[in-house]
Amino acid sequence: MASSEEDGTVEEKENNNKKRTKSALATAWLTFYNIAMTAGWLVLAMAMIRFYIQKGTHKGLYRSIARTLKFFQTFALVEVGHCAIGIVRTSVIVTGVQVCSRIFMVWFITNSIRQVQSEESVILFLVVWTMTEITRYSYYTFNLLHHLPYFIKWARYNLFIVLYPLGVVGELMTIYAALPFVRRSGMYSMRLPNVYNVSFDYYYCLIIVMLSYIPLFPQLYFHMLRQRRRVLHGEVIVEKDD
Repeated sequence: MASSEEDGTVEEKENNNKKRTKSALATAWLTFYNIAMTAGWLVLAMAMIRFYIQKGTHKGLYRSIARTLKFFQTFALVEVGHCAIGIVRTSVIVTGVQVCSRIFMVWFITNSIRQVQSEESVILFLVVWTMTEITRYSYYTFNLLHHLPYFIKWARYNLFIVLYPLGVVGELMTIYAALPFVRRSGMYSMRLPNVYNVSFDYYYCLIIVMLSYIPLFPQLYFHMLRQRRRVLHGEVIVEKDD
């Protein structure tokens, strides 16, 4: 019996050591990732400020930062993986919707339709994204390092109240501005007859995307408001099961 108990104790210790090692590796990776993403969005912010100071206009700004923007926004797909494997306790669906909607805006709207790149709405959502991501990744970084300044915590859970709606307005206005060009060009659309016997109209797809903001935006916005009450005011939030 003694030998069996000792074997059990050794096994428990080994399991605990493995868990600690995995936890340490996950924390190290998340810290590196968030530092890198903070730096990336700071680079974007500086590039935008420098461009506007030098040129005195927003026209051409998107093209000047497009490569950096596409890299860091696409790299954010890693965050969906973080949720999927459990190293971050956040909903895969919520994270996936947020990240994929951004990637869609970058690759399939702004990058693909050059006519909208100089729209004021593009600059609006870029400024909002940049401020949001610098705040968000800074918050995660300092939180992982256990040295979270209050002003970063405050900014993380207060700025979104204004920035989130502004970002949505910028995105919707950009998609709306893209509609005439998509309709005229027929881009990404498939007309019948074709080999695959499938019809797809990107113009109507964009309209559906715009309409999807109606149910999705309130859910994500009120989710953040609940998180704000929990973090800043210590309220216990009970999520209702569907």
